[in-house]
Amino acid sequence: MDRAKSGDTVRVHYTGKLHDGTVFDTSEDRGPLEFTLGGGRIIAGFDEAVVGMSINESKTVILTHDKAYGPHNQDMVMEIERDRIPPNVKPEVGQHFQIPGPNGQTLAVMVVGISDTAVTFDANHPMAGKDLTFDIQLVEIA
Repeated sequence: MDRAKSGDTVRVHYTGKLHDGTVFDTSEDRGPLEFTLGGGRIIAGFDEAVVGMSINESKTVILTHDKAYGPHNQDMVMEIERDRIPPNVKPEVGQHFQIPGPNGQTLAVMVVGISDTAVTFDANHPMAGKDLTFDIQLVEIA
């Protein structure tokens, strides 16, 4: 029986859940996810979980944040004074923006706080610092 190994292109169905059971992503409504094992396109722990699986095998894995999206880095949370934000922009908590970063790159940020004088943005991945549970089924090894 073939088992998935690094370098194989695989197709998997998955459902990702938070600690409380809330589903944050699933392939069930859009078809299997295809990727190359060891290709760096998928979070490390998910990639590692698929290695060694055989076709139609299913498993549930719990990935600690270090094997998922990493720790939440407080240095990536920034407060910007309201007078530096264009007057036509009306930020709301949970809203996503692209803003210029310190080295000229563009940062994807989310508004996490608003006061009368400042807006707080978080450039961490929304899943940073969270342990994640994935139900995975290997559908195909190419």
